[in-house]
Amino acid sequence: MKLYGIPNCDTVKKARAALAARGVTYEFHDFKKHGVTEAMLSGWLKQVGWQRLLKKTGPTWGKLPQEVKDSIKDDASARALLLQHPNIIKRPVLESNGKVLATGFNETEYKELRL
Repeated sequence: MKLYGIPNCDTVKKARAALAARGVTYEFHDFKKHGVTEAMLSGWLKQVGWQRLLKKTGPTWGKLPQEVKDSIKDDASARALLLQHPNIIKRPVLESNGKVLATGFNETEYKELRL
């Protein structure tokens, strides 16, 4: 089990607390320290699509020029932007054996996961 995100992100903190409450062990991958690879993103995009992986709230997305925002129309265009700006990946990404279980944090969804 792996949890991907940024440690100081409130949503990541909630996910970590929810996993700890269930006694789930996981490896944490810090985007800022360990980065995001194209292979990692390609796998996630293939499984959940760019609409579910791209976080359109928050300061990083908000500061992008409108023409950049408008250019995101498919997995390929999103991949390039997500590689350049990992902060706009919806956090956290929870993965088990290469399968994405969740993007973002939803308490109900986490409780229903079979971990």
